Amino acid sequence: MSGIAHTLKHFGFDVSGSDATNSDTIKFLIDSGIPVYIGTNPENIKKVDLVVYTAAISKDNPELVMANHLNIPTMERAVFLGLLTKCFNDTITISGTHGKTTTTSMISLCFLNAKLDPSIQVGAYLKNISGNYIVGNSDYFILEACEYVESFLHFFPKSAIVLNIDNDHLDYFKNIDNIENAFIKYVKLLPDNGLLVTNADDKRCLNLINYAQCKIVTYGIDNQQADFIAKNIVFDDNGFPEFDVYSQNEFYSHIKLSVPGKHNVLNALACISMCNYYNINSEIIKSSLLEFTGANRRMEFKGTFNKNISIFDDYAHHPTEIKATALALQNKKFNKSWAVFQPHTYSRTKNLLDDFANALLNFDNIIITDIYAAREKDTHNISSKDLADKVKSLGANVEYISDFKDIVSYLKKNAEDNDIVVTIGAGTVTEIGPMLIEN
Repeated sequence: MSGIAHTLKHFGFDVSGSDATNSDTIKFLIDSGIPVYIGTNPENIKKVDLVVYTAAISKDNPELVMANHLNIPTMERAVFLGLLTKCFNDTITISGTHGKTTTTSMISLCFLNAKLDPSIQVGAYLKNISGNYIVGNSDYFILEACEYVESFLHFFPKSAIVLNIDNDHLDYFKNIDNIENAFIKYVKLLPDNGLLVTNADDKRCLNLINYAQCKIVTYGIDNQQADFIAKNIVFDDNGFPEFDVYSQNEFYSHIKLSVPGKHNVLNALACISMCNYYNINSEIIKSSLLEFTGANRRMEFKGTFNKNISIFDDYAHHPTEIKATALALQNKKFNKSWAVFQPHTYSRTKNLLDDFANALLNFDNIIITDIYAAREKDTHNISSKDLADKVKSLGANVEYISDFKDIVSYLKKNAEDNDIVVTIGAGTVTEIGPMLIEN
């Protein structure tokens, strides 16, 4: 939403907005001259020509109700964003259950360094562009495309990446087959002269090839039939990988990343596959990937406390993402790990309870705090205490602590020199790192 707001402001529109809570994103909007109201108030929208809302907004939202009462046109965010994609002759969308923000950021940096002047909308603050959007002057529009409620079906892509297809957003999709069917519909949007880049290590992603009428490029680590393959992967003491890339069995480039984890090797391969298609020089791709140090809240280093205890913050809110974060952490040098996990939505916690418990076992010590409700109400008969009990039954060292101040005190008392603390989740758990540092 903030990227849309900034883009419209750039085009000369008067834009305002509202949100439930304050944040750095809100401050950035206000500093840019876009008024943002905290809390909902029907008076906020009485003088507007159009109300754009996210899928997370309920139908009984007072501002949305007032808009309907006053016959002010309303449009869901994805529909409006789809209209924006029609303004560009070459929209490049990055989708998949995991890794969208990181891969979108990598590709954006390559296009910028290649002087292709793209417009960009990415789902997190990106240091390299000092925000989450850029309005360029070319026909390229690089866009993160979310599958939730099939939002990406409103877009008009020329080229698309599908990184992976996994069990998520089951409150809407109900099962993995429905998720895959949404991606099938998505790749069918691609024109005959377009491009699909997809993950050859993911069977459901490979199945998409049967439904796309455009050029196909695949990448992978395990699937030796992929068009772009990573070989000879090694990690340094920070957990940053370097590896050789082969294309059609010929050496393409030696790549080093400044973000940790094997999952980021796959993200980089997706980036390379897309950028090579757009004739970006391999040396520009190589230097851009090395320059990329991560998007906001993607294993982001926050600082230290008690001298030598490092704090990282990660947006992971799905078991697959948590496991990837834990595996990335294992490539670093440290004493013991502490995961501070805030589950995101009641439905996801209930549907994937066992998977969450098993993913968290990859950490030495686990603290679980209350569920961040986001768009949901507490009607699912599930709590963080249930998750903590499940983890404990598997033999792990776990504590359920509700209050953030108590979590800070517990870590101050129990974490030891050269330990690593990772705050994990898509909600307010990110506040804990600064609290540890300030104290």
